[in-house]
Order: sequence, then C-alpha cells, then structure tokens
Amino acid sequence: MKRYSNYEFISARWYNQIPIHWHLIRIKDLISQSNAGAWGNDPETDNGTICLRVADMDFNLGVFKNKPVSVLTKRLYTEEQIEKLTLEQGDILIEKSGGGEKSPVGRSVYFDKSYPALFANFMQRIRFKHKLIDAHFASYLLRTMYYRGATWYYVKQTTGIQNLDLNSMLAQERFPVPPREEQDQIVRYLDWQVSKINRLIAAKRKEIALLHEQHKRRISEAVLHGNDDGCCQKDSGVEWIGMIPEHWSVIRCKYVFTERDERSIAGEEEHLSMSQKYGLVPDSKLDERRMLSESYVGGKVCYKNDLVLNRLKAHLGVFALSPQKGVISPDYTVLIPNAERILPTYGEAVLKSDLCRRELRIRVRGIIEGFWRLYTDDFNTIVIPLPPLKEQEQIMKHLSALNNKFTALKQRLEQEINILHELRTRLISDVVTGQVDVRGIKVPDDEYINDEITEEEFEEESENNEEE
Repeated sequence: MKRYSNYEFISARWYNQIPIHWHLIRIKDLISQSNAGAWGNDPETDNGTICLRVADMDFNLGVFKNKPVSVLTKRLYTEEQIEKLTLEQGDILIEKSGGGEKSPVGRSVYFDKSYPALFANFMQRIRFKHKLIDAHFASYLLRTMYYRGATWYYVKQTTGIQNLDLNSMLAQERFPVPPREEQDQIVRYLDWQVSKINRLIAAKRKEIALLHEQHKRRISEAVLHGNDDGCCQKDSGVEWIGMIPEHWSVIRCKYVFTERDERSIAGEEEHLSMSQKYGLVPDSKLDERRMLSESYVGGKVCYKNDLVLNRLKAHLGVFALSPQKGVISPDYTVLIPNAERILPTYGEAVLKSDLCRRELRIRVRGIIEGFWRLYTDDFNTIVIPLPPLKEQEQIMKHLSALNNKFTALKQRLEQEINILHELRTRLISDVVTGQVDVRGIKVPDDEYINDEITEEEFEEESENNEEE
C-alpha cells in the first residue's frame, strides 16, 4: 500500500510520524463529556429510583456494532444517574481498572447506536466533539494505543487495583487527527478490511467447532462400539448404548466403582481443584483466581486414578481422574474404579461421552437449577458397556492417537487465527496513524462483521445446548 508523500516526525510512545497535513490535538480538547461508571451497592429503597440493566462488555470486540448488550446485574438508579450513565450513539467505553499485571486496562468499545443500559464502575464513558473527530475513528485510535501498550504509562496503582488516569494524565496524550473527510474514509476502509479479516477468523473458528464435534463423535463411537468394524454385534438392551460387539457386556456403575470417603486429619495434602478446562489439578496450575479455604482439615482425600465428581456439575461433565493424592472439597464424590474390571481412563471416557451425558442429567436431584446434585446412589444406577480389559487398553491407545491428531489440527487453526489477529491489529495501527494512505481507495458497501466467536463462547454455547 502507498504512503503519504510528506511526514512530520513526532516524539510519542505509540507512533513516531504523521502525514504533514494532519494535526496533533490533546485528547482532553477532543472530549465533550466523560463519566465514570456506577458505583456502590443497591439503594435500600426503590423510592424515586428506576431499575435498569448494567452493561458488561466484551472488550475483545473492539468496535461494538449492532450486538445486544449482555446483562451483568440489575440495580436501582435515580433519573439523574441514568441521564449521566445511559449509553448513546457514538459513545466509547474504556476499561479503566484492572486487578493485576495481566489484567487488561485501556481496552475500548464503540457504540453505533443508543442503548438503554448503564455501565459499571470499572468503565468510563467518553463522548467526543464530533465536529473535530469522528468517534469511530477515535475508537480505532484508542484501540491502537491499547495494543501498542501506551495506555499502561497512564495507570496508577492504588490499593492493589490498577486505574487508568483518564482525566489528567491520559487526557494530555495527543491524537493524530486528519481532516474530517479523511477520517470518514479511514473508518469506511477499516470497517471494510476488518470485516474481511473477521470473516476469515469466524470461518476458522467454525472449522474448530466442527472439528470439536467430530472429535466427540469419534470418542463416543470408540468407547461404545469399539474399533473393529467387522465384529459381530448384539443388542445391548440399553437404549442409549444401542448395539455392541457380541463379546462385550453391560454393567451397572455400582459394580465397577466404589465410593471412598476418607477425610484429611491435618489438611496437609496438596489441595486439588476441579476445572472444566483442565480437570482435577493442583491449585498452582490454575490460571483463574479461586477462593481458597484457610484450612483443608476434614476435606476429602483422593488418590491417583480415583474418579472425582463435582456433584453440582457432574451432569455437565465436570469430573475427572485424580492425577495424584490430594485433598478436595467435602462436597465432591470420590469413586474408586475396580481395576480388575475397568480401566480408570476408559470409565472416564465412557461417562464423558455425549450419549452418557443424558444419563447423568436425568439422575440429578434438586429443586433449583444450578443446585442439582448427582448423588452416588443415583450414579450407581447408570449402565455402561464393558469390553475386556485388553480391548479397553486398545481403545484408549486409539483415543490417545485421535486426541493427538485433533490437538495438532486445532493448534494449526489457532496459529492461523493468531496471525489474522496480528494482521488486523497492524492494519488498524498503520491506517489510523497515517503510515499508509487510503484516501483514493474505493470502499464497497459492506456489512460490518464485528468479530469471531471465541473458543470459550463456543464451549459455553455447546454446554447450554446439551442442557436443553
């Protein structure tokens, strides 16, 4: 792409030159209004207050186009507060606080229409003077500042919380501002090009989703029906299992699993936590924050290859084999697989298969959804297929090879997605700082594609579909 003919060199943290006909304007001189988000607890009374939703933004989207606001909670606010906090077309939200070194600060979101929603206290709304700068163009500039790390220079550390100083320090930062007509062209061009990249990212995310579904089907097929396609089959007599090799049997879980209820006396064993992503692992290996108990005295003890179930979430597949001896929540269930009849890894694979998930779901008990529990007596009634031990070993070797193949394919697609992310970030950065000239490029009418579905969102969506 071509560059501008003449540049002026600038001493700035996130760009070093701009086209000579562009201007440098302090952010504070471009802002017409800036408001912090809603603080505090709900009022004790609803007298003179109105209940509205509070927006919880996904800042990874960068530009917020025609996407409904997700709901964080409902709170009561006065009409005066609502007037200050309601989001209007062209508003930009900046995430101004974070809880640690890796916690994002300075990410921004642009609104292309009004929203009847408030925003929380860790965000700040900015409205720009539209005659000087297009808000959409400003959002691309703020996004570039964030990705180039410039926002971190304006963060204050207070009581363990990082706060972006928007009103004094950051407000002195200078934006590179082209003529208004040129801003409009830059926004049209970036929306067009970013949409094309987002379509590619979305397509690759869809590939990963399809790969994930195929992987689950292959696992279910192997653990329920084996690997020998030429083997004679018989009816298992169990509806969800269907046909099985004629030399296999079916068995209730009570005959291959025994509950262990051993308690920790001193609580000195290593504490293990259940994660839907990682399984049962030591706390030190989890990247998310957890509320940890001060004492594990009386916690349940598990040993390597015990099957540990989170009773509240077992019907969602939240259970795993223990990798070692440790202490866990007393609300978990610990089951000892009968090693003479079933391989622990095979038992886990069968119970986690998609078809068996339904058997787990119909056995949970409880009045309120979210507090349903799977008790051992109900778990014991589940019937599972049981091949000979040697064949179980063969099936698990096959699944190990399948997992390796799936992981390699997924990693390749994720690397391609990362490259596209980097391309998108570099493109936005180069265009909004004037490193390339897009004035003469004809931009077709194009529907803006916001961003791809993330892996976490896909997994969440899959779980919701399973529950339904």
